[in-house]
Amino acid sequence: MPFSAGFMVPHPPLAVHEVGRGEEEKIGATIDAFDKVAQRIAQLKPDTIILTSPHSVMYTDYFHVSPGAGASGSFSGFRAPEVRIDVKYDGEFALILNNRANKTGFPAGIEGERDKSLDHGTMVPLYFINRRYSDYKLVRIGLSGLPLSVHYNFGRLLRSVCDQLGRRAVFIASGDLSHCQKEDGPYGFKKEGPEYDERLMDVMRRGAFKELLDFDEDLLHKSEECGHRSFAIMAGAFDSVAIEPEILSHEATFGVGYGIGIFTPKAGDLGASEIKAAAESKDRLVALAKETVREYVTSGKKPSYAADTQELRKRAGAFVSIHEFGMLRGCIGTISAVYENLAEEIKENAISASTKDPRFSPITEEELSDLEINVDVLSEAEAIDSPQELDVKRYGVIVENGFKRGLLLPDLEGVDTVEEQISIARRKAGISPSEKVRLYRFEVVRHV
Repeated sequence: MPFSAGFMVPHPPLAVHEVGRGEEEKIGATIDAFDKVAQRIAQLKPDTIILTSPHSVMYTDYFHVSPGAGASGSFSGFRAPEVRIDVKYDGEFALILNNRANKTGFPAGIEGERDKSLDHGTMVPLYFINRRYSDYKLVRIGLSGLPLSVHYNFGRLLRSVCDQLGRRAVFIASGDLSHCQKEDGPYGFKKEGPEYDERLMDVMRRGAFKELLDFDEDLLHKSEECGHRSFAIMAGAFDSVAIEPEILSHEATFGVGYGIGIFTPKAGDLGASEIKAAAESKDRLVALAKETVREYVTSGKKPSYAADTQELRKRAGAFVSIHEFGMLRGCIGTISAVYENLAEEIKENAISASTKDPRFSPITEEELSDLEINVDVLSEAEAIDSPQELDVKRYGVIVENGFKRGLLLPDLEGVDTVEEQISIARRKAGISPSEKVRLYRFEVVRHV
């Protein structure tokens, strides 16, 4: 397990003695908890600290990873210019992460740095850590405006890169909780403030990381929190790992929630990742597709997998779809049967989806453990007279004009209307909106 622990920490500048000038004593539980975090990190002796901060460079649709050899910052903006933080970056990690993101189409990388100096969301945790341990390199990451599920998948990508490089690492999710817990707080009082903190701390006390994705964006906005997306990335870094949570403190003395927790993989019970579980799927069709991809990517050979069930002996069109960290990584299929049986149909399409999809580079060995593969088996297509006979959830569509044909599977995320479904299928076939088409529909049985 690459991450030996994860840490949820806030970043109030007044926690720094030179800034607080005595005021930090009012959040004594937070100060004590910060030191316990620093002590734990010193015991773990990580090579690399991954730190996510809502105050680093942030884009609506992209995760910024700080590039270069290192950076510096001070608390001059908080009346303490004498307190400086200097860090060395894990440049190799950042470059590998950038390359993996580019390869998979994940919206993250080292481009677009607007401000090199360290932000207080990074410096406050490091102020305490550096007192106990400084023999590490940092990977500093900003958040994004993308959905929580994408942040979670980013955590999975970070874990994969850690594993690839063999890094001993810890994860620091920097972020305050609600900023509207008291009338005299920075944002006044809103009922959503205490509501968010209570719910968030309950989730973290139980180590129920997947529940972080269930928070409504409206609640996040109204509570004026700033750390939830940091926590979601950390959750993805521990995807399906059995966690031992240890909550050290939770305060809202100044109307802002400060929560500190340590999350450690359970000894001897790391849990089975969903990716590995999928790779060992009991579904024969998915297992066949996965084994084909693995065998072909590693050896260039197609596995000798017999059509030993009635389902695999039948003839039918099939699509093999491959995703990595929630992003499409390849999808190739046949509208109707081309090969002697469904087993061969799946094997051929699995090879094509993993190495011959013209939209993507071929999948490499380092990616195999991170893939999610499903198989759609198509019914025979039937001609229909009008779009009224389609249903985006039930039926896939084929549009045809002469030799040009476009297909779209049913029940796809982001495709909510028949008009959208037909429009996308037209574009895939290179058929303009003004050209007449024949319509066909088909059903699928999806294997995951």
